[in-house]
Amino acid sequence: MQTVGHSEHTLKTALISKNPELVKQYEQLDPGEQRLLNEAFRPHSDLFGPITLHSPSDWIISHPEAPQDFEQFFSNLHRKSPSPGKQTIYIQCIGLLGNTRSISEEYLKWLKGYCEAFFYGLTVKLLEPIPVSATRCSFRINDSTLNLQIHAGQILTFLKKKKPEDAFCVVGVTMIDLYPRDSWNFVFGQASLTEGVGIFSFARYGTDFYSSHYKGKLKKLERKSSSDYSVFDDYYLPEATSVLLLRSCKTLTHEIGHIFGLRHCQWLACLMQGSNHLEEADRRPLDLCPICLRKLQSAVGFRLRDRYKALVRWIDAESTDTPRVTPKHSREELVTLPKPVEAFKEWKEWVTRCLAVLQK
Repeated sequence: MQTVGHSEHTLKTALISKNPELVKQYEQLDPGEQRLLNEAFRPHSDLFGPITLHSPSDWIISHPEAPQDFEQFFSNLHRKSPSPGKQTIYIQCIGLLGNTRSISEEYLKWLKGYCEAFFYGLTVKLLEPIPVSATRCSFRINDSTLNLQIHAGQILTFLKKKKPEDAFCVVGVTMIDLYPRDSWNFVFGQASLTEGVGIFSFARYGTDFYSSHYKGKLKKLERKSSSDYSVFDDYYLPEATSVLLLRSCKTLTHEIGHIFGLRHCQWLACLMQGSNHLEEADRRPLDLCPICLRKLQSAVGFRLRDRYKALVRWIDAESTDTPRVTPKHSREELVTLPKPVEAFKEWKEWVTRCLAVLQK
């Protein structure tokens, strides 16, 4: 294992800048916020650590990129920021996210609530869920996994046409695997930053996706044309586990971060790190490093304390009673569907420590 190390001076400059105006802007932050953000360049910080590299296939090694500091982000004239009348993040569900419509609706509510906390101060709304057929996108069976895939680029075109007037962005979410073009194996997600739209799949985050026993596998599209979407009827969906929810929250907020203009982070361990594979994605923390956090704060305008408290409230909030199909019953019954947040426990402790620094 290797680490990506930066000097204290380099990290401080990436966070604060040498531009007098941006330095002044930083000095006007709440003392508690400065104290937390300064953890970026404090040696041996127990809140923010270096990026670790585990294999040559890791993102930074295989996709060299120029790092983006705060000054470069702030000075980018082409990045998107919320503006009066365009302060809403819309989530468009394509297909179901759970094995019943009720579970799918609850899963969407969890994602909505998480985004409201993460992008604190912005409005998050759910568009009416749609079947794959509504997008009229192409689809195929992946040669390697034998799982169905839908065309990401064509879905982006659909979302552009459906984007509401007050939208900062529209993001599609699905449990069906994606491919961007015929020559590619798959893609976790795809976005158009200039248009403010994105589509992201959580399919490969299910614990059994790569298993030979995965129930979504198909050998071939027997007597099905590329316009016959009945193949998606009753298509297999993974169980809504805590790990699946955590991975979904990571992907959704990472990709929306790109729409804000945040590039892949190369400073510290951070949600905005790129990832080439599931193991690398799992190593990414759920939240932003101080440099990327300052970028998002400057775009949205939240107070760090309010945002962290909102994230803790999301973890602690109980779910409403939701109709759910149980294996022993053929009809839906009213049962409590608790939010599966077991996988968020360690992260909640980390957020609590951040709050302690802010409120010291």
